[in-house]
Amino acid sequence: MNLSIGLTVNGERRDIVLDDPRVTLLDLLRERLELTGTKKGCDRGQCGACTILVDGKRINACLALAVSHDGADILTIEGVANGEHLHPVQAAFIAHDGFQCGFCTPGQIMSAIGLIAEGHAGDDSERIREGMSGNLCRCGAYAGITEAVQEAQKILGNTRTERAA
Repeated sequence: MNLSIGLTVNGERRDIVLDDPRVTLLDLLRERLELTGTKKGCDRGQCGACTILVDGKRINACLALAVSHDGADILTIEGVANGEHLHPVQAAFIAHDGFQCGFCTPGQIMSAIGLIAEGHAGDDSERIREGMSGNLCRCGAYAGITEAVQEAQKILGNTRTERAA
């Protein structure tokens, strides 16, 4: 049984034929679209390594069936930077050593972008840690991650304020 779906992935329209309705967004992104920045960690929705944005909301791609997201707008780590210009969250992760081994970093960055966009980051480190709690870091880079989110929140908050003026 073949199913056709259409997705906008990182700003590009993609029409895909699925030969199995059980294909997850994670497997579709990694295996069919060769977007391997989204990591397969636990494959059970417990670690957050596969976090992507679907229609602006954070989800674990390992738990989402691709067929259920026909017509969705998907943003992965590959679509975050603007050419050579890093997204403010990416730049803040580098500036604050928000990663060590790097395996969880794409999911952490996508979750941080989502958290800020949702307006739930604020400047309280405890609130940020709670908002990012679905993303695990085995290396324990949480202090740098929290600082990076705080910095990016300030930059993105100022950008939004300037655009509104």
